[in-house]
Amino acid sequence: MAEIKDPENTIIIELKGGQVVIELLPDVAPKHSERMKELARAGEYDNVAFHRVIDGFMAQTGDVQHGDMEDGFNIRMAGTGGSSLPNLPAEFSKLPHDRGTLGAARSQNPNSANSQFFINFKDNHFLNGQYTVYGRVVSGMEHVDAITRGEPPASPDRMISVKVAADV
Repeated sequence: MAEIKDPENTIIIELKGGQVVIELLPDVAPKHSERMKELARAGEYDNVAFHRVIDGFMAQTGDVQHGDMEDGFNIRMAGTGGSSLPNLPAEFSKLPHDRGTLGAARSQNPNSANSQFFINFKDNHFLNGQYTVYGRVVSGMEHVDAITRGEPPASPDRMISVKVAADV
């Protein structure tokens, strides 16, 4: 596991294959970083499915409204919901969407990000300046690479638990 420099701004996601450690970037995207910590601390991300996983692109999760359901209908609905909290304003920066970066998923409205996020499988620079980058994987990217593909996957992988490192 990577050395954790700032436990208050580090997220640990437990996947079936092991831990993914994400360094949040509160200096770049303070509202998005704070939201992820708030939802993680509330247990909202636990057992949420990766509902959109596109090979050579990214793995999307974080629909806390629909993503923890077992039935196919709710998995198909995943991606349409957020959390009970208000949407976030865009926090665009010059940071590129490189492999392992965390981006805020949203609708066509740039200020509609809420709880959903994606992890880039490769450099996706066509997203630069259009989606908020607010974290990066510092260890465990091999576990992200192993997430089952599909839109939605037939048997989606889930985030078993999501915690702030300071709380572990």
